[in-house]
Amino acid sequence: MSEWLHQLLLLTPLLPLLASFWIGLGVVFKWNRGEQGERETALIAVGSALIAFLVLLGLTVYSTLYGSLGTIVISRWLESGNIQASVSLLFDGLSLSLATVFSFIILLTLRFSVNYLHREASFQRFFLIMCLFHTAMLLIVLGGNLMLAFVGWELAGISSYLLISYSWQREYASTNATRAFVTNRVGDAGFLLAIFMALIYWGNCDWEALLVQSQAEPGLVANMIVLGLILAACIKSAQFPFSAWISHALEGPTPSSGVFYGSVMVHAGIYLLLRLSPMLEQMPIIAWLLAAMGLATIVYAWFLAQMQTDIKSSLIFSTLMQVGMMVVAIAAGWTTLALIHLILHAVWRIYQFLWSPSFLQQTSSPAPAAPAWFQKNLWLHNACLQRFWLDRLADTFLVKPTRLLAHEAQLFDQQVIDRLTGTPSHTNVLSTLVQMQALQTGSLQLNNQVGVGSGVFGKLLQRIAEIMEWFEERLVLKSSSDGLAGLATVLGERAELVETYLRQPRYMLVLIAATLVVVL
Repeated sequence: MSEWLHQLLLLTPLLPLLASFWIGLGVVFKWNRGEQGERETALIAVGSALIAFLVLLGLTVYSTLYGSLGTIVISRWLESGNIQASVSLLFDGLSLSLATVFSFIILLTLRFSVNYLHREASFQRFFLIMCLFHTAMLLIVLGGNLMLAFVGWELAGISSYLLISYSWQREYASTNATRAFVTNRVGDAGFLLAIFMALIYWGNCDWEALLVQSQAEPGLVANMIVLGLILAACIKSAQFPFSAWISHALEGPTPSSGVFYGSVMVHAGIYLLLRLSPMLEQMPIIAWLLAAMGLATIVYAWFLAQMQTDIKSSLIFSTLMQVGMMVVAIAAGWTTLALIHLILHAVWRIYQFLWSPSFLQQTSSPAPAAPAWFQKNLWLHNACLQRFWLDRLADTFLVKPTRLLAHEAQLFDQQVIDRLTGTPSHTNVLSTLVQMQALQTGSLQLNNQVGVGSGVFGKLLQRIAEIMEWFEERLVLKSSSDGLAGLATVLGERAELVETYLRQPRYMLVLIAATLVVVL
């Protein structure tokens, strides 16, 4: 039974990952493209999610009946001196309950998307990314240590970026994807800081070891680890003042918006805080700071919810309020209440998001206006219209520097790298096309037969080719006596003359006498 369970545990995070690989291979090798490939793609994606959900549900029942499975070590990941890290999965009550609920929500979303995205040009791409996201959430929730959870954390961020920019041809979608991606990278820095501190000072980053070590050695190291993880959790869950990105992340299709920012990924930060709750009990100052962020998020989201006129924005600010309440509950030590709140809110919110397109079809009246008392307060009304200027701050300090850096890197590629390697940039491609047209019309004549190189290395190779061409033309291939062929002919004639002399008897006797003199 234990061996069977061990194999079953390995299967849970791998199933959606294998499904994404299969869909990707089908797109690359063109066996499931277009409308003909929708059936296979949907079957693979929904089937993998269904099997993963059933496996997790079975493990939940088994753990309820026979006790928690605890941490299952699959293999060693890193071992250097006192530093140890392993590939391990944690199956306790918190991880199994959330993994089962999240898998159920993703399963429903995938099944809903089969009809919702029918005949979409990027049908396969959507399901491939959703399967990657399913893998990411299972790694976050089931990961037995910070390193494996961080792998899922990054995979979830990449999936979010790809689905926000689902309609990448629109500049607004790509800009919003960049805003969300860059903001979340700040939280990733906090996550990496926590991993570094745990490995360097404690030599281990397993969840169970972190809790034991923090109780044995409370101090600066424990505070830095908790602060780094809180930063990552608050940005992933869009807590104030990092709330600006989530309202712009609704550019993707409605199913992905619901599963990412309404019910699943937005709660990844809450899961992280629930894991840290035993450590927060020993750090009252950090707990008060966390409670202040949750309260600020509730106020911020409530005010902005009064100004929304579309259903998805209304739902996302309502989600922010609920997540802020969970953060306050965790800071106050009410972890069981926060967990129940998380599960109920995730299930209810995905239902609202998936139902929202039908709601728009059934609604004939416009959205109600903001309350009268709200409109009379001009300063507050204007601040809410500007979303308390958080968007401008995020653009100024995060998005614009990133785009500037990308622009400078592009210029460096064009002005330096392309010229060194001769890679055809935009301007080089145009000049090459002009040269090819001139060659075809006969208006351009080359001085050699090796062509024209571009860039430093291209010019160097062109010069070497010209020298080799000259060598062949002047020496090797020339048929006159001036070339190598003439020299070889003369040497051959001289050799034949020497051989003729050596065949005569008198010269043979002279050669034998000379040989005896040398030997003696």
